[in-house]
Order: sequence, then structure tokens, then C-alpha cells
Amino acid sequence: MTAAVAMATATARLRAAGVPDPARDARLLLAHAASVDASRITLIAPEEIAPEISERYEHLIALRAVRVPVSHLVGERAFYGRGFKISREVLDPRPETESLIEAALGAPFERVLDLGTGSGCILVTLLAERVEATGVAVDLSEGACLQASANAVLHGVAERAQVTQSDWFAQVEGRYDLIVSNPPYLAKEEMGDVAPELALHEPEMALTDGADGLSVYRVIAEQAQGYLTAQGRVLAEIGWKQGDAVRAIFIEAGWADVTILPDLDGRDRVLRAQNPA
Repeated sequence: MTAAVAMATATARLRAAGVPDPARDARLLLAHAASVDASRITLIAPEEIAPEISERYEHLIALRAVRVPVSHLVGERAFYGRGFKISREVLDPRPETESLIEAALGAPFERVLDLGTGSGCILVTLLAERVEATGVAVDLSEGACLQASANAVLHGVAERAQVTQSDWFAQVEGRYDLIVSNPPYLAKEEMGDVAPELALHEPEMALTDGADGLSVYRVIAEQAQGYLTAQGRVLAEIGWKQGDAVRAIFIEAGWADVTILPDLDGRDRVLRAQNPA
């Protein structure tokens, strides 16, 4: 069987299973099975694939057909131009979160606090982009802390990153120029509509607070002022329908400068808050 035929067969199988963008996934998984860069797949398309590669590919496609995420099958996910190692212990980095990175890089900072770090993609990216900065990442999950630490080593920022197990601010000390977070913002009632890739293969505690999806924003609004420098900022990712509600939470908590920033699709995506009471 040639690589082209294998991909066509796999694409049809994934499409029948309801997998979004099946051709892309078939291509990425064949590249992984064959240990080649995805950009080279077209070059090997006319060639017959070795039996061991075919066997690996069949196994990967079978798992993808039952909605195991591609990132879990290949062990990493791209984010802001870098590859991050991921696992079932953490939320996959997503393109929407890059809007938070852009907002963070729009002003100077030297000290960063990342609340609910997960894979560490936010803190690690910020430290990689600002080589003079240092930071602290916290997460309640021990597995997430280990994953974040591994990604800090992978991208050469481990000496400037401290990863600590903590229930939000519980174990945090000091003050920071920038506090960032991608908290669980799905309401409990929304979990029934979540894609199988998330519902079955990503940690529920990273997706929902088990309530109205706003509880962590209340925690940040009430406590962050005790951990910010005078000119410090808070940046938090939000659900695209949550802009008005999250803004109201911060205004009620006394923050004087509260803005909701859009993502590349023009949807509400990032809260920016400054000048707390």
C-alpha cells in the first residue's frame, strides 16, 4: 500500500467516525508513524510504506477514530511557534490562548505569575520571549506541575521558572508585574456539549469549575491586588460569551481599568485588568 492510499483510507475512516478535519489528522498521524516531518508527506505519498509503519499507522488511526486527540497520540502540541509536550494530565494548548500571549507581550514585565499553568505553555512562552523575565507557575494538579516543569526544561527557561503545586494563590508569595491565567471557564451545564476529545481525554478540572464558569475570575478579582506591583496587570482568558460577566466581576471588586480584548476572530477572549482598589 502506498502512503497516498493509506492516507485516503484513513481519511475516509476518520470522516465516518465524525472526526473534524480528517485529512489533516490522517496526514499528521502518518508523518508520526513514519517518523518524518509532516511537510514531507507529499514527497513519500507515491511510495509503499513498510509493514511496521503500516501497523503503527493503523493503531494510531484506530485511536483517533474513537476521538483520542492527535496531540495525545503524538505527545505534543504546537503553541506560539514552539512544541509543548502534553498528556492527559493537562489541557491542550490552543490557538485562542495565543491572544493572551500577544496582549502580555504588548507591555514590559519582569516578574510573571501563571495561575493554573497546566502544560506551562503560557509561562514558558512568555519567559522564552522575554529572556530577562522570571516567573512562578502554580497548579493544583501534581501531574500538571510535572508537565510544566518538563516543558520549562525543554525550552531552556527552567532556571527562570518556579513551578509550585497550589490551589490558586494559596502558596503564592511576592509581587508580580503580570498575572496570567487560562482558568476553567466552562459552566457545568455546558459540559454536555463538549467535544469527545475534551470530555473524555482532558482533565475536567481544567475545563470547568463545576459551577457557573465564573468562580475563578471572582477569586482573581478579589485576591490578585495583593500580588501585583503598582503598575501590574492581570490577563485572563475567558469564554467568548463571558466578556460582560467577567468585566462586571472585576469592576465590582474595585478594579479601575478593565478591558475585554478580542481574539483573531473578533470574539471576546482576554480580560485585562489594572489599577485595583
